[in-house]
Amino acid sequence: MNTERLLSALDRLAQPRLLVIGDVILDRYVAGEVKRISPEAPIPVLHVDRAELRLGGAGNVAANLRAMDAAVSIVSVVGEDSAGSELLELLGEAGVQVTGVVTDAARSTVRKTRFMSGVQQILRVDWEEETAVGSGTAAALKAEISALVASADALVLSDYGKGVLSEEVCAHAIALAKERGLPVVVDPKGADYGKYRGATLVSPNRKEAELALGRALVGDEALSDGARELVEANGIDSVVITLGAGGIHFRGADGAEGRVATKARAVYDVTGAGDTVVAQLALHLGAGASLGDAVELANEAAGIVVGRLGAATVTRDELVARVHVGKVPRGKVLATEHLDELLEAWRAEGKHIVFTNGCFDILHRGHIEYLRFAKQQGDVLLVGINDDESVRRLKGEKRPLNALEDRLEVLAALEPVDAVVAFGEDTPKELVERVSPHVLVKGEDWAEKGVVGREWVERHGGKVVLAPLVPGRSTTAILGKARETEGAGS
Repeated sequence: MNTERLLSALDRLAQPRLLVIGDVILDRYVAGEVKRISPEAPIPVLHVDRAELRLGGAGNVAANLRAMDAAVSIVSVVGEDSAGSELLELLGEAGVQVTGVVTDAARSTVRKTRFMSGVQQILRVDWEEETAVGSGTAAALKAEISALVASADALVLSDYGKGVLSEEVCAHAIALAKERGLPVVVDPKGADYGKYRGATLVSPNRKEAELALGRALVGDEALSDGARELVEANGIDSVVITLGAGGIHFRGADGAEGRVATKARAVYDVTGAGDTVVAQLALHLGAGASLGDAVELANEAAGIVVGRLGAATVTRDELVARVHVGKVPRGKVLATEHLDELLEAWRAEGKHIVFTNGCFDILHRGHIEYLRFAKQQGDVLLVGINDDESVRRLKGEKRPLNALEDRLEVLAALEPVDAVVAFGEDTPKELVERVSPHVLVKGEDWAEKGVVGREWVERHGGKVVLAPLVPGRSTTAILGKARETEGAGS
């Protein structure tokens, strides 16, 4: 990987305009804990803690593009139902232009509900249409594409086989894009890639490519032959085949081929990883990047999202940090601008990240035992420290006794601590969400008050652990003793 070239490509990205066409899906995640087996049947009983709606299918592609600061319009179909309204609301909240979404009273909005125990899916329930849209809806889709394509730098066809991307709609979109010299990137579905004829690139996974070819792709030679056949048989310029842990194989319009290796990291969930890949490919090709660089960047982005639960997105800053791994300063006192880079480096190394926070004004035995406990919960411990202004707001004008610089250095000198970073907000909520640790540690005195960041951490596959306190050891007690001593001596 040429780090400098990829960073330069990201720096030049500006705000490309993408048109996404395809099947939108409303994803619902119902999460909790399985504590027992049902007495009614041999099935687990899920005690639900929370439920969350997310964008799926072409909606997740659009969300990935918006997370990368692209301007995005979408053309799709929803039903005249509450799920369709919820989908449009989610798209609007993500900043996606939805004027191209057609409502079809004869169809139901596609929905998928996943039931989660911890990070494990225990059941998925689908409500879906798999028939092509009717002629009237197809005409409406074509009209929306015609209206929106003029303001696009690239098109994405996100085909989930739910009926939006019929042969007629695909041909119309590809023809308009070719007239304007725009790249068309396709996430394909089914065995017939003929309907994508004229597209710039198709991006199947290995299983999808094998289905289209009618044979297994085992070994490098078979992959090379398969990629060439997909291109030549279907009138497509380039092909990218994602291989999971095997990385990405690609063949360009000039016949040149290459392979990008996956970097080892913890994998929580591969849901939506293909959406991230196709979004990144379209984004970078639309911005004028070479196919090789676009594949490299898509691979790095996919490496981030598989470490998260459910359909997820990647920001531009996160991708820069991922590419930047290996150039990160490794001193313990961390400047905030290097935080994302250090976190990505740790994740690339497969580290289990623990986070905690506090003022740490007067260090005492209780702090040491607390930090030792926190470090035991994972591989690396990151500590967030309130800056001086936030301590004053929380503790009063006479605090802190020790300035931020001193508190950072003292904490960094402790063996359990791997890195320290300052934050200026009254709560660590923003920092917790930025870190997304595997484990969030707080003292057991927070059990009743509620741990800030708990919902975020648990929603992203992590857990919250409450640390035992050392009786009689606290900054308040130390300051009280100091006042007593001072009074006795006066």
